[in-house]
Amino acid sequence: MINFWKKWFEPKAYNQGYLPEIDGHKVFFAEYGNPKGKPILIFHGGPGGSAKPSYAQGVNLKKYRVIMFDQRGCSKSLPQGKLENNTTNDLINDAYRLLNYLEIKEKVILKGPSWGSSLALMFAEKYPEKVEKMLLSQVFLADMGNAWWEFEGCRWHYPEFVECLENKAKGDIYDCFAKKICSNNKRQQLEAANYYGYYERVCCSLDPKWGDCLELDEKSLASNRVFMHYAKNRFFMNSKNDILKNIKKIKNIPAIIVHNRLDFVCPVKGAYELHKALPNSRLVIVPEFGHVGKRLHKTIKEEFKRELQ
Repeated sequence: MINFWKKWFEPKAYNQGYLPEIDGHKVFFAEYGNPKGKPILIFHGGPGGSAKPSYAQGVNLKKYRVIMFDQRGCSKSLPQGKLENNTTNDLINDAYRLLNYLEIKEKVILKGPSWGSSLALMFAEKYPEKVEKMLLSQVFLADMGNAWWEFEGCRWHYPEFVECLENKAKGDIYDCFAKKICSNNKRQQLEAANYYGYYERVCCSLDPKWGDCLELDEKSLASNRVFMHYAKNRFFMNSKNDILKNIKKIKNIPAIIVHNRLDFVCPVKGAYELHKALPNSRLVIVPEFGHVGKRLHKTIKEEFKRELQ
């Protein structure tokens, strides 16, 4: 019943469809709010997540035009789980294509949580002339610090989980589980999804459970494939610190950054370093645990609403 009412009150898209196919991908998009309003372009999280109507909640839809899309291989984009021609740069180019397809020539506001914050920042660095401001949360810089934290840093808090991944992999964790999730063996697919695929949920929990939690339908299989594809390829970054290396290109773009104090998926250090590198930014640290949470969600809604007045 709760899910019924939640969907009932979700914003309804006034326009949706697919970008012209390119590289074997058809990218799904949807628009909400005022067709003549100030455009807000949203990047969803993941990799492997999806654009949700709820992302448009908390925005004055009489004033703003909210645009979102499912990244390649994700959710309604076709084919689901396709990994060929699916890189970070491809996603940035799709966002640019989408704005052109919708004939949006004015500057846009970028919004992105987690992996979506990475894409928003990289889009801004590639097309700074297209961006008015950025609304970022659960910041993920996809840099060497994050790579170290994922296993070595997390080992301090979840030693049994990291050890379990190492024992299952018997080698490179990324490579092992990426091969398993892309195999045609259902048992191996389930193992990959229920161990490495549960990384974020484990690191958001004080009492984590993993190993036999998840059944795989086609959508969740596709989501896990995309996630592990990006993780294996270190998110297709060209250097050890692409985002901060190029940050001078966007130093004058205003930004609001909201982050949980004890986020064990994306440690607050990344959000703090980003804030220091952007003179025109404001950082709000929420006194909460986890990568997601009610207090974080409430703060994001309040702070972003203030920025969009």
